[in-house]
Amino acid sequence: MAIREILKYPHPVLRETAEPVTVFDDELKTLVADMAETMYEAPGVGLAANQIGVARQVVVIDITPKEEPKELIVLINPRITKGEGSEIDEEGCLSVVDLCANVTRYAKIWVEAQDATGAPLAFEAEGYYARVIQHEVDHLHGHLFLDWISSLKRSLYKKKRKKQLQAEQKKADAAA
Repeated sequence: MAIREILKYPHPVLRETAEPVTVFDDELKTLVADMAETMYEAPGVGLAANQIGVARQVVVIDITPKEEPKELIVLINPRITKGEGSEIDEEGCLSVVDLCANVTRYAKIWVEAQDATGAPLAFEAEGYYARVIQHEVDHLHGHLFLDWISSLKRSLYKKKRKKQLQAEQKKADAAA
């Protein structure tokens, strides 16, 4: 297992559509293990493979409180087949630094996916669990929660992020 670098907005891989997983082998098991370790280290509650530069339809999630034992959920090729109701709540993202914003999501979803061995999964999710799944599935389609906030907030964030990146570049140039 290894902790991988989490790509930050505006990295182009974050906007790619992830490819379906067709081979369930040791390479996939290693990817899942690395993703889990990376997510826990961050710390986060979900991570999509393209957030670490791998454009494949793999998601790991763990929404258990920190004081409880970990319950890793692995979703391969996840699809949201139906959604119902709506809820507005605050979201953040490991790939979108320094921003949290209210996002409207389905309150309840129906999901079809596969586990890490390729076995089919079909289940319902509600509330926070449904929100995290929707957020991570968005990543697999090249969407960030930025896409669901107001254009003004998005524009302000993009300007702020551009300044951050310029400052980081100046610092790197000075150190070289």
